[in-house]
Amino acid sequence: MNNPTIDRNQIESMVRAAIRGASGATGQCTGAAVAEQPPGWVDGKPNLRVSISARHCHLTDEHVETLFGPGSVLEPEKDLYQDGFYAAKQTVMVVGPRRRMLPNVRVLGPTRGASQVELAFTDSISLGIDAPVRHSGKIDGTPGCVLVGPAGTVQLDQGVIRAARHVHMNFADADHFGVQNGDMMQLIVRSPDCGVIFEDVLVRADEAAKLEVHIDTDEGNACHLDAATEIKLVRQGGGACGCGG
Repeated sequence: MNNPTIDRNQIESMVRAAIRGASGATGQCTGAAVAEQPPGWVDGKPNLRVSISARHCHLTDEHVETLFGPGSVLEPEKDLYQDGFYAAKQTVMVVGPRRRMLPNVRVLGPTRGASQVELAFTDSISLGIDAPVRHSGKIDGTPGCVLVGPAGTVQLDQGVIRAARHVHMNFADADHFGVQNGDMMQLIVRSPDCGVIFEDVLVRADEAAKLEVHIDTDEGNACHLDAATEIKLVRQGGGACGCGG
């Protein structure tokens, strides 16, 4: 029986089609893998970031107009690590009792339903305000202050807090650490001669967040964060699961 012959052009065409098919399949697989990776993850695992949150304030739409003029809106200057949040170009002066003041306090956006000022402990001492440690948005019964902008002033009856340390994470991060929204964790920072273990780091989990711990300037200085040689986040009360910084 004679073997069937295949034209050389047919062979080349078949090879090219096979290569295209393989490349397309590979590209689809790679695209799916990228799409499925949770926000902030690198190489298939959480990527921990620890950020020092300096003094700042959040404003309502009404207070933005009062402080910066009718029709004013917040103007983004720098995006923050969490998507959709930014440091605005605008700043305000925060005035406490006996005319003690902090100039050029950055406004963060977007606007909120209630204005709020977040300080470190040393900031509150400088202002003469006994600011309690609170989680963001929990401002009932807190002290107030006066905000001064280029177009006007706002008297806050409440809203000055020392922001409690917390960690933003998505649900994949939460599964990785074995925690859920509202749980507490430990942040372990190893630095030359001044390592610190921070307790009571509140988990704030949602679908879109990226893994990021927020501490204030006093806490960042206490652990010498810039010189840290090791950073871990672990479940409070034990557990072996952790993530290096």
